[in-house]
Amino acid sequence: MSENPKISLITVSYNSANTISETIEHVLNQTYDNYDYIIVDGLSTDDTVSIAKSYAEKFADKGIPFRIISEKDQGIYDAMNKGISLTDGDIVGIINSDDYYNDDALEKVAKFYNEVDFDLMYADLRIFGGKKEYIKKSSLGKKFKTRHWNHPTTFVTRKVYDDFNYANESIYDDLNFMLTARKKGYNICVLNEVLANFRLGGVSNEKSWKKCQERIKLRNKIYKQNGCKGYKLDNFLTEFAKFILS
Repeated sequence: MSENPKISLITVSYNSANTISETIEHVLNQTYDNYDYIIVDGLSTDDTVSIAKSYAEKFADKGIPFRIISEKDQGIYDAMNKGISLTDGDIVGIINSDDYYNDDALEKVAKFYNEVDFDLMYADLRIFGGKKEYIKKSSLGKKFKTRHWNHPTTFVTRKVYDDFNYANESIYDDLNFMLTARKKGYNICVLNEVLANFRLGGVSNEKSWKKCQERIKLRNKIYKQNGCKGYKLDNFLTEFAKFILS
């Protein structure tokens, strides 16, 4: 285990011109210096790519490898898998183009890695919903609950991604990935510090009771496929919280 692990960061984007600058700025401003950054864009039709390219010189000045790929993909998890395949870091983090890291996030991840030698970790998350803001705490128990897990704060060692990637089957491939990692017995750890910031919105948070029901059914199916029990109430509570806060 390296005392100064290299961390590879990935942002998947599509028509994210309104938010991607903030995402990139906070990657650029990290207090940790052993990292690289890849943006995987799905052929945006707005200014997303040109905005991203405008940061190339700033990353070069800081000595941080920075890559932009813009080509057609088969969805967000296909793009994530593509980005992962291009990384060479010891640890991989994925931050979406409408979310952003705290500036000391990578420094805290590297320190935590040296302390616990995790295979996969996640931390606390600051969530913005309209005019509301709150901290979503992370925790780790015998029964996995999505309301205790924060995907934007998840960091995974490359050796785990070498074992398996996202299935690219639904909007909840990240949930399936986490459940699979638990079944495989990887060392999963939680850091109770805020590492990232998340805006409610998008497909996984679309506000309508019909969409809520569809998302609950889909997540229930993934839980069942992974041999989980006692998840239905948690799914309902998660969707209820999204509905109230968004």
